[in-house]
Amino acid sequence: MTNKATEAKLDEDSYIESKIEEGTIQVYGAREHNLANFDVTLPRNNLIVFTGLSGSGKSSLAFDTLYAEGQRRYMETFAAYARQFIGHLTRPDVDKIDGLSPVISIEQKTVSKNPRSTVGTITEIYDFLRLLYARTAEAYSYETGKKMVRFTDDQMATIVKYSSRISNWALPKCGSMARFRKLNLA
Repeated sequence: MTNKATEAKLDEDSYIESKIEEGTIQVYGAREHNLANFDVTLPRNNLIVFTGLSGSGKSSLAFDTLYAEGQRRYMETFAAYARQFIGHLTRPDVDKIDGLSPVISIEQKTVSKNPRSTVGTITEIYDFLRLLYARTAEAYSYETGKKMVRFTDDQMATIVKYSSRISNWALPKCGSMARFRKLNLA
């Protein structure tokens, strides 16, 4: 094969390999702390759990390799002016990491005394997600599965008036004396 044909074949092979491994995070030659030339392929968009004995390199892989590289790559997207205030982030001791996107890390130690804290509340992204879901989501009835619609005040009054399942036990305005009476909307 000629030199150009060899280059074309290598490009084709790398393209095919990248398509096969699409949707994964690939770590090659990780050597942080307890890791000794460690290679691993991790699925993207999944919850991944690292388990093992104490000192086996779980934190070295998660925090010192994956998180450090993800954070460094994210910071590189900032303008040089903004990066000067952040400081220099060192590259982890790894040959290559493919498929890594920006990352969020939560420390291993307890950050909050509240047992109901979640990743969303600790990273303070929860409020933004609530706004996003409230403005873009479509609500569906849990009983019928139909899409819920917005009613006007007049439509709601008509529904309440003609519904047999609704009765009103509200306190009427009655000066200083409290009286209860059932309202007949029919």
